[in-house]
Amino acid sequence: MAFFRTVSFNEPMTTVSGSGVFLRSPQPIDYTEWATLREESRGFLTPWEPSWPIDDLTRAAFRRRLKRYAEDQRTDQAYAFLIFRSEDNVLVGGLTLANVRRGVAQTGSIGYWIGAPYTKRGYMTAAVRALLPFAFDALRLHRLEAACIPTNAASIRLLEKCGFKREGYARDYLCINGVWQDHLLFGRLKSDAG
Repeated sequence: MAFFRTVSFNEPMTTVSGSGVFLRSPQPIDYTEWATLREESRGFLTPWEPSWPIDDLTRAAFRRRLKRYAEDQRTDQAYAFLIFRSEDNVLVGGLTLANVRRGVAQTGSIGYWIGAPYTKRGYMTAAVRALLPFAFDALRLHRLEAACIPTNAASIRLLEKCGFKREGYARDYLCINGVWQDHLLFGRLKSDAG
């Protein structure tokens, strides 16, 4: 249900700009850089992500991913972005606004990853902060949600720096790296400062 949606989805997504970064929808030309960064970062990302399919980094899997992203965006269910460093257009990570729910909820969930060479440089904080006006103003969402494993101190700090409030604890919430994991639940309202 596309209730309250205000942006048009017949044209490619415009770039979302932030402090030192920009976000845009993944394109076929991103495959090599994306696959290289993901492979270089595999050991760093594995503890925090769902298990990767065997063919995850293949060009065919990337094409399927792009097709799913386009359909999700067309149907107002999710918005996938790659995060690029503004100064040289280098890919540093990814951010997704998923599980968009319209009507009385007007909410969505964010998920993100950063390549191992780009941690602790503020890129993800800048990306999440850049996403907020897009989510709250362009998409007219009322609320954003996020979840992270309780031992992921970096993700907890990121969410708190971006104005998300800790709202709860969910047992066996998501299957991460092949194991059902408890998660801390966070939320941010359009009206929240930060």
